[in-house]
Amino acid sequence: MPLRSTARTSLVDLVIEQMESLIADGEWPVGTKIPAEPLLVEQLDVGRNTVREAVRALVHTGMLEPRQGDGTYVRASSGFGAAVQRRLRRAGDLETYEVRACLERDAARHAALRRTAEDLIALRAALAERDRAWHSGDLPAFIDADLDFHRTIAAAAHNSVLAELYDHLSDALRSTLRSVVGAPVPDSVRNQYASHAAIVDAIEAQDAEAAERAALAHLTEAMDALRGTDEIPEDDTHA
Repeated sequence: MPLRSTARTSLVDLVIEQMESLIADGEWPVGTKIPAEPLLVEQLDVGRNTVREAVRALVHTGMLEPRQGDGTYVRASSGFGAAVQRRLRRAGDLETYEVRACLERDAARHAALRRTAEDLIALRAALAERDRAWHSGDLPAFIDADLDFHRTIAAAAHNSVLAELYDHLSDALRSTLRSVVGAPVPDSVRNQYASHAAIVDAIEAQDAEAAERAALAHLTEAMDALRGTDEIPEDDTHA
């Protein structure tokens, strides 16, 4: 007789589901510290061991990260995102950027075809914030603003799978962007305001080919900068 699964769900599983929902819904954003164990015990109304097992399980999947003497932080917004980050940690900056190029070119093209008036407002605001961060000289803020700008393009593509993939990739892109921003290249290459503005202009004009060209132009500049520092042997393609 074949085995049949039971419908019973353990208390630990229920706590894991609640924690996953808090992370996925943004109540516990990526990069933030989750409440301390005593507070979780009180809020979830479960025992200390149950909380510890649930946290341990999410650490194992990669969604949470314990930091000695500091607490536990959210590392990824889903188990899938954690898996993506684990793989990208084994990749070079140029490899990661090439994957980014594939997503961003399609995101720009789809955004040009599907954007709404609200998307345009969000894109202009994200572009302006990126420019303000650059001129402030705060490089971490600039990297955050750059990632937010490209997430806004992905959202304007109105493809939930593409947006989620890019969101998971974005966390791994931080180190890559630091390599580009820190590369010994002109400020115009590190900032790339004109090429980013060109993407927004093409999306506003609903010109899919121009949007794709503009996205490729700024990615090619960045990849050329990385080719001087990445460990991957240089090739002749800029795709």
